[in-house]
Amino acid sequence: MKANLLPTTRNTAVDVFRGFVMFLMMAEVLKFHKVAEALPNSSFWQFMAFHQSHVPWVGCSLHDLIQPSFSFLVGVALPFSIASRIKKGGTFWQIFLHALKRSLILILLGVFLRSFGREMTYWTFEDTLTQIGLGYPFLFLLGFRSKRFQFATFIVLVIGYFVAFALYPLPNAGFDYAAVGVPSDWTHDLSGFASHWNKNSNLAWVFDTWFMNLFPRENFFTHNGGGYVTLSFIPTLATMILGLFAGNWLREEKDNRTNLKRFLITGMALLAVGFLLDIMGICPNVKRIWTPTWVIFSGGWCFLLLALFHFMVDMKGKTNWFYFLNIIGLNSIAAYVLAHTIISFVDENVRINISQNYNLILGTEYRTLISGFVILLFEWLILRWMFKKKVFVKI
Repeated sequence: MKANLLPTTRNTAVDVFRGFVMFLMMAEVLKFHKVAEALPNSSFWQFMAFHQSHVPWVGCSLHDLIQPSFSFLVGVALPFSIASRIKKGGTFWQIFLHALKRSLILILLGVFLRSFGREMTYWTFEDTLTQIGLGYPFLFLLGFRSKRFQFATFIVLVIGYFVAFALYPLPNAGFDYAAVGVPSDWTHDLSGFASHWNKNSNLAWVFDTWFMNLFPRENFFTHNGGGYVTLSFIPTLATMILGLFAGNWLREEKDNRTNLKRFLITGMALLAVGFLLDIMGICPNVKRIWTPTWVIFSGGWCFLLLALFHFMVDMKGKTNWFYFLNIIGLNSIAAYVLAHTIISFVDENVRINISQNYNLILGTEYRTLISGFVILLFEWLILRWMFKKKVFVKI
């Protein structure tokens, strides 16, 4: 990982979209759920808390769209990245070796951030960076293939992942769900055919009970508490391929109206297909194990969000409206690391200070909101300082 000067050619709408996604992640420090707990009768804060949390299993909140959006944007950026490196004289093998290096750094950085504050390295591969890192070399190779081949690969990944889960046998009647973190009062279990995608009793969970124990651990791995799985990198690759389609259109089609139309039509079509697959019981819409339906459904939202920023920034030229988000998007890796490392040192002290001295600003109910705002502002000012100094962290 190194600090570079800002490249001369960028798509500002993509940077703003990336900044929006990273802002949603950074804004976790606002802790809306704490305010909602303090004000249980407020429908507004219940709504805000829901969309700052992951749904338990089936469904989608705004917070659930962070990881697919970030993955999607990796695909969007790839055609620009390849073209830039070729223009600078890079050969295929030089660029491919750089892609492998980037992949390894992403994986190890993800592991490092998950291990932060632990006594030993916490080997886990379900977070955003490691999932992208595991699929990135394959995405890079696809960037050199035809659009038809890219589309065929997307179809094979989505259908193949669906078939693999569907064919894997269901657990027997005596299966001990409690032993794998599914309590008896868990109300999100699916029935019938959809039960192939239940929490910690599916194909990907079985894979992890073998794979995760190949690494040194404090305790024998039996399950992930949230139901997340390593093999999600396969459908995550499909999400990145959707971004690759969008990136190809942005780079090759200079007519903004044509691109806007493509993004809107593709987004609405994907949303409709994902919604139907879910309600018809063919495949549930589960982000935590990245079901094929989730690839399609979340991909629809990614295209619609890209359409929004493409319209506002590329077509209407409202770049100044999004200065706050652009600062974050231009340094997304730095923002990600900030939110997971040094801010933790600041967090406790800020919250204690707010608790002791500033409760009267809005009342104790909003204590975490105020302290979170201070932390969020501190993060952004660091990123703005880096922008002013032309320091951009790239992998």
